[in-house]
Amino acid sequence: MADKLIIVESPAKANTIKKFLGGSTKVVASMGHIRDLPKSKLGVDIEKDFEPEYINIRGKGDLIKSLKKDAKQAKKVYLATDPDREGEAIAWHLATILEEQTDKITRVTFNEITKTAVQKAIKEPRKIDENLVDAQQARRVLDRIVGYKISPLLWKKVRRGLSAGRVQSIAVKLIVDREEEIEKFVPKEYWNIYANLEEQETKKQFEAKFYGKNGKKQEIHSKEEVTKILKEIEDAKYLVDEVKMGEKRRTPAPPFTTSTMQQEASRKLGFTLKKTMSIAQGLYEGVKISGKGTVGLITYMRTDSTRISEEARASAKNYIINTYGENYYENRYYKTNKDSQDAHEGIRPTYAELEPDTIKDSLTKDQYKLYKLIYNRFIASQMASAIYNTMSVTINANNYNFKANGQNIKFKGFMTLYVEGTDSKETEEEKMLPELKENQKLKLEKINPKQSFTEPPPRYTEASLVKALEEKGIGRPSTYSPTITTILERRYIEKEQKQLIPTELGKIVNRLLTENFTDVINIEFTAKIENEFDEIAEGKQEWKKMIREFYGPFEKELEKVEKELEHVELIEEVSDIPCEKCGRMMVYKYGRYGKFLACPGYPECKNAKPIIETIDIPCPKCGAKVQIRKTKRKRNYYICENNPESCNYISWNKPKLGEKWNPEEAEEIKNETKKTNRRATSRKK
Repeated sequence: MADKLIIVESPAKANTIKKFLGGSTKVVASMGHIRDLPKSKLGVDIEKDFEPEYINIRGKGDLIKSLKKDAKQAKKVYLATDPDREGEAIAWHLATILEEQTDKITRVTFNEITKTAVQKAIKEPRKIDENLVDAQQARRVLDRIVGYKISPLLWKKVRRGLSAGRVQSIAVKLIVDREEEIEKFVPKEYWNIYANLEEQETKKQFEAKFYGKNGKKQEIHSKEEVTKILKEIEDAKYLVDEVKMGEKRRTPAPPFTTSTMQQEASRKLGFTLKKTMSIAQGLYEGVKISGKGTVGLITYMRTDSTRISEEARASAKNYIINTYGENYYENRYYKTNKDSQDAHEGIRPTYAELEPDTIKDSLTKDQYKLYKLIYNRFIASQMASAIYNTMSVTINANNYNFKANGQNIKFKGFMTLYVEGTDSKETEEEKMLPELKENQKLKLEKINPKQSFTEPPPRYTEASLVKALEEKGIGRPSTYSPTITTILERRYIEKEQKQLIPTELGKIVNRLLTENFTDVINIEFTAKIENEFDEIAEGKQEWKKMIREFYGPFEKELEKVEKELEHVELIEEVSDIPCEKCGRMMVYKYGRYGKFLACPGYPECKNAKPIIETIDIPCPKCGAKVQIRKTKRKRNYYICENNPESCNYISWNKPKLGEKWNPEEAEEIKNETKKTNRRATSRKK
């Protein structure tokens, strides 16, 4: 019989914790949630003041029996689920199931799985925080009501299997709105004039950019304006008008929050949000390190705080001074956003002495990459600023002004270890100008006018979408990854070279929702709801009251929309391809495996066929058209339209004119596509 029973969510977490505790302590895993709302129905009793109808999750019966047996045999039960609202809710569900032992059940939390943190938590147990549980219940119930009440409309008017969600619909709306901006964008012409100049003593050359006239900035919009300026400076003397020397400091980025970790892992490592969170979960719960056993390598990975503990700060200081020297250390505190839940720290390594390269052999390739990113970001956050020498020069040519800027690094500081990524194409160049003095004459080597056009706003990537959702107050750290995963799986959006593009289905669903549910599917409402969840978590609002206030107007809007859409025909996108059987123009349909063409005359005409996309490069082997297809893993491959009848060309890589084809990969592709092709040819409406 164990004196103490500790229940966590996962076996990995259980294994890490076990080694910190005595032999009379048993650690078991609940394998995540054990109770939830049923999938087959709404599961919220509207008539009984929105009471949730929780059921035990199917397949967990034996586990629940085992947990009850372990709890009965223990003197004390500690619920050590994750230190956030969802973890609190799991603990509450566990306590409900183990109700006959309520007097000995208690709650413990730790932000990192270290011996000190775990032992401290066991010594300081507390009651389950009902406010945090209620905040999670409010989110679950409200999202269930929105999803289960609106989704059937999509089934009737678009197709079955679709879903609407409070946060996911806003994410789709942002992507669709951005695409519309891009489509409507009209490029505007603008010009820059660059002067290649030489300092005559050293013969060093540098580039200056046109600024304006008589110190006033002037934009150039046409070739005529360029011609006029070039004529007026044709025989001009280029004189240095002003030289400014200075110093610029660059400070490090703070430790990671969930969203900044997701953004940086996307930019620097090419990881999807889902992959980042999965790897981070493993690093937090524990990895088997050679000579040390199972070690939790990072703090809890769902947080929007940048705060770090004094112990972690001291450990970073010690590491930086010993590794780089005292001049590389700077004690830094970072402000946490006013809307952040500051319950625990930012994401950091649990042990500063466990440098990534010293444990590389114990980690998978991806674990090493993410751990190194987290480790370097944290250490750099406590390092000294980088210092640049800067030089800014204004040059006069017949009263027209050109400017040139230069900089070089004087002290690298934190940049020795880590530099934050950016979504911008521009990079900070290190270039220094020659030594220049006021009134110095320069030699013009070349004048170079350059025409450009304004560009549309960029499409969202996973990283920039997370940033936008966070800035607008939509969702919380735990919601970003599942939200984007869901809208990709529902085929509302597609990913092309990291860019998120709305599908026709996504546009149709977005139009139906935003035009008919203006009070629910809008950014301001969704952000307001998040703030209300925060108020519930802080005990400032009662959760059922919040649901009541939401449901009244929502129910009226739902009834109104159902009546208005009653006589609206199924929304279909018509193609320009006639049905070869009956002549009607075929329509696009969305099946389990994606988009396909079907005759609108169903059931009289049951013609359906896959959509075949071709490229403008002929088959390198026979000259016929090359089709783009996808494997069951959604990987593109290229195949001759005559395959397999008269040509066996098939390749992972897009063919190039004049290239020789390597047939060795054909067998691999064929094996991966057999199942896919059977599905494609058997699709029916």
